[in-house]
Amino acid sequence: MIKMQMLTTMITPYAPDGNIDYPTVRKYVDWYFENGLDGIFAVCQSSEIFYLSLEERVKLNQTVYKRAKELSRDFLVVSSGHISDTLKEQAEELNAIYRSGTDALILITNRLDINNEGDDVFIRNAEKLISRLPSDAKLGLYECPYPYKRLVTPKILDWCVSTGRFYYMKDTCCNAEMIAERCRHLKGSHFTLLNANCQTLLESMKSGAGGYCGIMCNFHPALYAWLKNNYNSKKAELVQSVLGTLGFTEIGLPYPLTAKYHMNLCGIKTENLARNRNSAELTEYSKGCIRQMKLLTDELETRLGTLDIR
Repeated sequence: MIKMQMLTTMITPYAPDGNIDYPTVRKYVDWYFENGLDGIFAVCQSSEIFYLSLEERVKLNQTVYKRAKELSRDFLVVSSGHISDTLKEQAEELNAIYRSGTDALILITNRLDINNEGDDVFIRNAEKLISRLPSDAKLGLYECPYPYKRLVTPKILDWCVSTGRFYYMKDTCCNAEMIAERCRHLKGSHFTLLNANCQTLLESMKSGAGGYCGIMCNFHPALYAWLKNNYNSKKAELVQSVLGTLGFTEIGLPYPLTAKYHMNLCGIKTENLARNRNSAELTEYSKGCIRQMKLLTDELETRLGTLDIR
């Protein structure tokens, strides 16, 4: 039986001077843990990796990993952080991330096929990159939408399984039928598919997906933790409907500023700063939407009894 896991994508808080606010990073890790999540995807697109120096990416990952393991050795941290075009530079980035601490290195799919030339190019580049990484490092894939979304194919999944190195995949295809087919493809291996799309989450879990890894765990992680444990219950469809509807805020509102504002609502002071968004984008309208979301999810969490989830 698949062990379900719910992972959040890590957002990066900044101090008023624009530098990363590492004490607040640690507070975020505590909050994710206290709300019942199984782990964190550190140094990802939500972390604004394309706007962070390598030194910042490494220190951010190190901070997340160290605090997570202080809370529990079982609190999972998977990490990406390679943004360069050349495999040589990507290997340097990933090795630096690995040395700073992680349970798995997550490879961004579009970095392995920069010009979208096909599966053979992808696999050849992946083999070259992996040969430059520690032989004991567990690996994963992330279909990052930026700079373009490079979806994997059955041929690539077969290759990943054949290596025995791959353990996690953040799936962003947003297609329940394709996810079900991918799960059938991965059945019997230790390569686990984590759905990033909350609208198809419950259906994908019933099709064999291993859980969720996405941005909405920055808003109501306890509901995802509840769904993990109760996805076959009568209330699961209701919770899925709420998660799926609220997930549409991913589009049209200025994430990750919205997530940082939400952290303020949860009592974790966070500056209205991001490197990939203008602070002025967090309008009163956007704030009002997030306050309404929190009111609804707080009420649902109370009714479901998630408050003592740990």
